[in-house]
Formats: sequence, structure tokens, C-alpha cells
Amino acid sequence: MKFASMKLFDVYPLFDIEPTSGRGTTIFDSEGTPYLDFYGGHAVISIGHSHPHYVRSIESQLHRLAFYSNSVQNKLQTDLADKLGRLSGCEDYRLFLCNSGAEAIENALKLASFHTGKMRVLAFKGAFHGRTSAAVNITDNSKIKAPINTTFPVDFIPMNEAKALEKELKKGDVAAVITECLQGVGGVNVQNIPFLKKIRSLCSTYGAVMIADEIQSGYGRSGKFFAFQHAEIQPDLITTAKGMGNGFPIGGVLVGPEFKASHGLLGTTFGGNHLACAAGLAVLDVIETDQLVERAAESGQYLMKHLKKHPKIKEVRGKGLMIGLEMEEPVAPLRKRILMEGHIFTGSSSNPKVIRLLPPLNVEKKELKQFIETFNALA
Repeated sequence: MKFASMKLFDVYPLFDIEPTSGRGTTIFDSEGTPYLDFYGGHAVISIGHSHPHYVRSIESQLHRLAFYSNSVQNKLQTDLADKLGRLSGCEDYRLFLCNSGAEAIENALKLASFHTGKMRVLAFKGAFHGRTSAAVNITDNSKIKAPINTTFPVDFIPMNEAKALEKELKKGDVAAVITECLQGVGGVNVQNIPFLKKIRSLCSTYGAVMIADEIQSGYGRSGKFFAFQHAEIQPDLITTAKGMGNGFPIGGVLVGPEFKASHGLLGTTFGGNHLACAAGLAVLDVIETDQLVERAAESGQYLMKHLKKHPKIKEVRGKGLMIGLEMEEPVAPLRKRILMEGHIFTGSSSNPKVIRLLPPLNVEKKELKQFIETFNALA
């Protein structure tokens, strides 16, 4: 009797490439072909593939204890919070650990609603905050929302329009304003600094919680530890994930001092587990030792300076190593050429004319030059 094998639920469009190993900014497919990684698997790879310190840290912890629940002490969690606070300059916040960016958003929204007693959320046009229940409701894409997701009111405000934002806040029913200071999936759209300052002041005036979604832009990618720091503001809640674990699933919410904790308010089975904390600490070690925040700022300036010279690029935007290249026409054929002929991974966005560049923060100068040369040859 012949039995059918289980298949994968087919929700991802896939390139016919299977990465099997990686080192630094290079990944290798199943045939040993090298590819330059200028996408980092959705901005996840912050310190490079298979960084020796990262591998040793996880391996060492695995030999001791991989997991136990949040019903016991875990010094790795407090070490991670301490180091994250020190390196980010967010010592006044407290850390809630979870497993992903979407989970971080869910918990931030829950805290905001608890804190204000309200339900309505203001997000921005082009926003992407995740695919889980509440996170997808504040994502500006109706195609990925099921009826069960739309259980609380959300309004999407045009970016950088203070009057539209204040008009909604004046209604007095807003729990939170959530913003990506640098929109990722939306096409690396930049909230300008005066507007970010205005979000902060308006939230304070009207009693709404300001949430900075730093899931893609955080951990040094923007050339600051967090992108909101370019505006010298302090959000009430900060969500982080992606580069936080360099590929190991981990996320977090940095919770401002005005929020009161109580036992059972939030919870998670796997969040803050021993392996995740070992990975998170290793990432922070490398960011600090190798000065990757500063390197991201310098590398980003170099890339944008040279790419702005290209006659077919309509606009180069972003900060640090979170860069969007807007072309005059849809970029899917160009991205495919860059991948298949140039052997370089790049990212798409919800804007079909934008290529996203999100390489590891320790990308080397010669690799920046390689990308520029390949792009110039194929674009």
C-alpha cells in the first residue's frame, strides 16, 4: 500500500535556490555556489552568518540547558536586559521577552490598551507590523486580514501629516499610535524628524501611548541603536526582534517606566528561553566589540552616495543599512537578474518599484563595492 507524504502548506513563492551554509555576508547553496547576502533574510542577519562567537555561545549553552519555563530564575534574561539597556541607552525601560516581532507587537498593543482603557489604534499608510491577530489588523494590507483579525478599530494616517494625526487624536478614543520610523515592507519610507517629534508630543497631549516598531530598523541597522533616536525622542513602548537574535527566534518589548507590571499581565512559554538569551547576548557582544552601529552608519552613507549616481534610480532613501532604491518601473525582473546572474540577494517591498537593501551590519567595503558594480552592470 502506498501512502502519501505530508506536504508543506504552500504560502511562500520560492526562488529555486537552497542555501545550506553561510559565513559573514556570503551564503552558499546546495551546489556550493556563493551568493552575497544584501537582504539578510528580512533584515534578520545583523552580525553575519555563522559568526564564531555567536555559534560558540549557542553551542555552549545547549550543552548546559536549552530551555526551562518562566517559572524559575534565569540570569541570562537579566544579563540580556542589562546589556541591551546599556548599549541602546534605554536603561529606564524594562524588558519583556517573547519569540518574534509579531508577538512583540501583540504584547505592546495589549499593554497600551490596558494602560489607557481604550481600543482604537492609529497606524500609518504603508505600515507592516506582522501577520498575527492584532498585528495584522494594524498592517495596511487588507488582503492578509481575515474577518477574525478586524476586532478593534484602526485608522491609517498619511506619513508626515501632523494635522491628520491630531484630528484623530482629538477624538479621545485612541489607545496607541504605532510607527515604523523607517517603514520596511512599505518600501523604506522615512518618517521625518519633525514629524516623529510631533507624534511624541501629540501622544503626550492626548493621552495615547506611542509605540515605536523597531523590529526591522532596530539593533543598529539605521546607524543608531534604534531609529527613533535620530529624532531624540522617547517612545512609551519599543518593539524589537529580527536582528536581535541573528536568526534565532527572539523578540522583545521595551516597556517605559509609566507602565505597572503585575503577575500574569503578560506571559509566554518559550520567550526568553536559555538558548534565545544566549543568542541575544552574543549579538550584543559583537555589536559592541565590532562597533557595528557606527559601521552601519558609515557603510550606509557609502552605499547611498554611490547609488545616487545611477541614472535609472528615481530615489535612494533610508538610513544606515536600511536602504530603498526606487526605480521608474517594477523591479521584479531586475531583482531576478541580480540574483541569478549577479548572485546577490536583495529584498522586495509592497511598492513594486522598490528594492530593499538590508545586508549584515558588518558587511565589508569590498562587498559594498561588489554590489555597486553588479547593480551598475545589470540595472
